[in-house]
Order: sequence, then C-alpha cells, then structure tokens
Amino acid sequence: MTETTTTGTAFAPPTRFAVPGRIEVGGQAAAVWQTATLTGIRRETPHAATFRFAVPAWAGHLPGQHLMLRLTAADGYTAQRHYSLASPPDDAGHIELTLDHVPGGEVSGWFHTVARPGDTVEVRGPLSGFFAWPGDRPALLVGAGSGVVPLMSMVRHHRIRALDVPLRMVVSARSPEELIYARELGTETTTVFTRAAPQGVPVGRMSASHVAPLLAAQPEGGWEAYVCGSNGFAEHASRLLVAAGQPVDRIRIERFG
Repeated sequence: MTETTTTGTAFAPPTRFAVPGRIEVGGQAAAVWQTATLTGIRRETPHAATFRFAVPAWAGHLPGQHLMLRLTAADGYTAQRHYSLASPPDDAGHIELTLDHVPGGEVSGWFHTVARPGDTVEVRGPLSGFFAWPGDRPALLVGAGSGVVPLMSMVRHHRIRALDVPLRMVVSARSPEELIYARELGTETTTVFTRAAPQGVPVGRMSASHVAPLLAAQPEGGWEAYVCGSNGFAEHASRLLVAAGQPVDRIRIERFG
C-alpha cells in the first residue's frame, strides 16, 4: 500500500504536477469500478509477489500512478486499498500490482494465501498525477523495499519506449533475497543493502555516496527526483538529495506506512 503525502516544510514538494503530453484519462473513467481478473502470479521475493490482471476497459495510466482496489467478501464486507501500478502504460488491457505480504493484512493476506488465477477484484483508476513521470524529463528514482514498485513502472516505460532522456535509480533492500525485481534491474540501477549483501559489497544505510555522484553529474536541465518508501526512508532520502544539491521543489515523494 502506498499513499502520497508530504512532511515538514523543508522537503514538501509541490502538490500539483502539470504533466505535458500525459496519457489522457478522463475523470469519469477513473471514477468507475471495473472488474479485474487475476491471470498470473509471479514470485518476486519470499514476501512479495506480482499479480497480473486482465482489465479490458482499462483507460491507460502514467508510470507512477496508483489505483484503488476493492475486495468484497461473500457476506458483503468490503475492503479497499491504494496500490501503486507496477506495469508500464504500454501493457494494454492488463495491469500488474506487486504486493508485500503484510503481517495481519487482510487484503495482502488474501492475495498471498487465497487468490488464484481466475479470481476477480474491482479496481478504480488511475489516480493522482502527482507522482507521475511521462518520460519527458531526466528522472532520478530513489526507493526502498516495496517503494520500488511505482519506480519500476517508470523504468519499464523507459525501456519499452527506448527513451533517450536520462534515468537512474537507487534502490535499498535489506538483503539480495528481499530485493524486489532483482532479475530485472540493469545498469541504470544502484543497489544498497542494509542488513546483508553479497561478498565484497558494503552493508549499510543509503548515504551521500550513493546520490552525490548523480547530482554532481546532472544531465542538462537537472533531475526530477522521485522518492518512494516508508516515512522514515522518504525523510532520509530527501535530506540526502537536498544536501547533494537537488532543489526541494523538484523532489516528489510518495510514502507508505
């Protein structure tokens, strides 16, 4: 689950984001609940999996946007959650969500222990252009844990469209086993491991040494920074970026927890 919020004034990004050339999705379409049929489940880590859905009437989305998902039990009880879209907009008629198995989580628990291909849920979206990246400006992506999900949508979009605009990602995980999308990460990505790492790789929290070189060698026009993770990580990463010279008003934050 991710939620777009802001913290203290020191790092508060703009609350509105005008996206040139964005995929046009009418407000009415985004307000309609649609049936999504689960077509596949792909294990990412011991605690995270990607769930692929067929949504024939999906109107499209931008990398970084999210949706509302609704589960309805046999007795009529409903549960709703916000989830970031992992899939690029180019995957017409299908969407993917990558979910952590949250201890005690009723929705994530259902997905990880009950859901099977053929099951249906309801989705509404896409929602929010605040964290969206249309691919028209250099993007510096910084994430931790499941915060990599909306960032991976951006990376996939960049690859599929073979965009010339620079894109770099720095992602933090506790260990290689807990690094979501490990098989997909390429030369655009720097990985940071906080608890355990392969032999010869340092262990520790994301630091200035991981972001400062990227700010020192900025592309023309500078970076648009996208930060996604827990409250604590978002605050920490934002401070690192600002200390390295990233303008506060060019940091977009999405946080969860």
